[in-house]
Amino acid sequence: RNPELKAIIAEAVCTIMNLNLHASVLLQGMYKYLERCFSDFRQRGFVVGYDTRGQVTSSCSSKRLAKLTAAVLLAKGVPVYLFSKYVPTPFVPYAVRQLKAAAGVMITASHNRKEDNGYKVYWENGAQITSPHDKEILKCIEECVEPWNGSWNENLVDTSPLTRDPLEEISKIYMEDLKKICYHRELNTKTNLKFIHTSFHGVGHDYVQLAFKAFGFKPPIPVPEQKDPDPDFSTVKCPNPEEGECVLELSLRLAEKESARVVLATDPDADRLAVAERQENGRWKVFTGNELAALFGWWMFRSWKANGSREADVKNVYMLATTVSSKILKAIALKEGFHFEETLPGFKWIGSRVKDLLDNGKEVLFAFEESIGFMCGTSVLDKDGVSAAVVIAEMASYLETKNLTLAQQLTEIYEMYGYHISKTSYFLCYEPPTIKRVFEKLRNFDFPKSYPKSCGAYGILHVRDVTTGYDSSQLNKKSVLPASKNSQMITFTFQNGCVATLRTSGTEPKIKYYAEMCARPEQSDKTFLEEQLQKVIEALIENFLEPSKNGLIWRSV
Repeated sequence: RNPELKAIIAEAVCTIMNLNLHASVLLQGMYKYLERCFSDFRQRGFVVGYDTRGQVTSSCSSKRLAKLTAAVLLAKGVPVYLFSKYVPTPFVPYAVRQLKAAAGVMITASHNRKEDNGYKVYWENGAQITSPHDKEILKCIEECVEPWNGSWNENLVDTSPLTRDPLEEISKIYMEDLKKICYHRELNTKTNLKFIHTSFHGVGHDYVQLAFKAFGFKPPIPVPEQKDPDPDFSTVKCPNPEEGECVLELSLRLAEKESARVVLATDPDADRLAVAERQENGRWKVFTGNELAALFGWWMFRSWKANGSREADVKNVYMLATTVSSKILKAIALKEGFHFEETLPGFKWIGSRVKDLLDNGKEVLFAFEESIGFMCGTSVLDKDGVSAAVVIAEMASYLETKNLTLAQQLTEIYEMYGYHISKTSYFLCYEPPTIKRVFEKLRNFDFPKSYPKSCGAYGILHVRDVTTGYDSSQLNKKSVLPASKNSQMITFTFQNGCVATLRTSGTEPKIKYYAEMCARPEQSDKTFLEEQLQKVIEALIENFLEPSKNGLIWRSV
């Protein structure tokens, strides 16, 4: 009942976190809530998936936590679809929809450090839970803090007739569904391009191999040292491919040895994708999430136009991105005539909104978040590194026939729709009062309840504070995005076209900044735009974050 335990429980329900609460207690509360929500819960069942994490000292592996999770529900007579083998995170939301289950959980800490583990919770719609479900589950957990009889009996999964293994069925239909976004299978079978794939010691190897087969490709070449699961992530300092070239070293060296131009890296639970491409000068370009989104957005819309019926209405088409992500899809949408929408950060918001759009007869081609999370098509209402890997491979193979690289095509996209140059980084801060002080100063900058009018030499046009629900660009001064009081996030729109957001991380002790220079197509001086962006970032750090004064630690890998 104490506040610290309550905060831990809330994080366990809402997002990936350090798992400090036993699986049985969490699922007891979830069972109680699901029983209340679904009169047919015992007919529909529940999906449980897991990654390859494990702690030798505590014997607390993801697989064991999955068994404990299943045991709670089996003991109450609920059928459980428990994967017999580790799976990518996207398989759980996919299975929830395909099997018409009431809900599901994936036991994973994604790309977090090896000591962590946690839950991702999915509702019947196949999207991660949002409010009010998270808060109601929390209340139910607090009412069920004593383990029930049978909740600790992980052997139930081996003896109960209610245990079902969906692995073969889900894997088969997932790969069939994947073919819906394959547009050049014949070309894929003939391409001379080689692809390197690393699964970062996680779950991705087998499933990316199958995805390439579904698209007609030869198998990608795996990085042998990182192909098989390893809960210690022994070859990388941190298991996060988003960190770039420094953690992709084995992949890049293998690519050079094999004369492969493109490297694909799925994170440990295979829901995110990093891409690197060797340039003509021999150097490697590691694409940012925003740059990859520009490529994916262009490709998915181009493919829709080329393969859709003549009656298809572009006004019925949507793409989405989180509000801290690049505005490049917005620029493409304005020129091509489809709709673009923003959501709060996190794919739980994207997934729920996409489901609403689909239910209203809309067509969603693509959605993304800048932290290398991509959703191509709508078979999975969450980010999916497996599908993204094979789509980027097909794109690269097609561009090869036009004598273009991914980097060259990216330049063409920016020249057509306007350069969108972005930079994202973070500071570590282990003191919550300091984080609060940083953001409260911005809300009371010159005097109480006043936001800054400028940042150094750069004038501010608008301020949006999602934490408080304020937006100076709206007539009623209220944010269109829903208020999110549990996290800090303020966005500044500058007079020179730069948009910058400061926010806290939901899973780590970080203050993140996201800055993007959004230029019109006629503003083609990339060097000037990059210089302007860097100057705004420096002003943002010096005037708003004040790292020396606040004891913030610069990002390092």
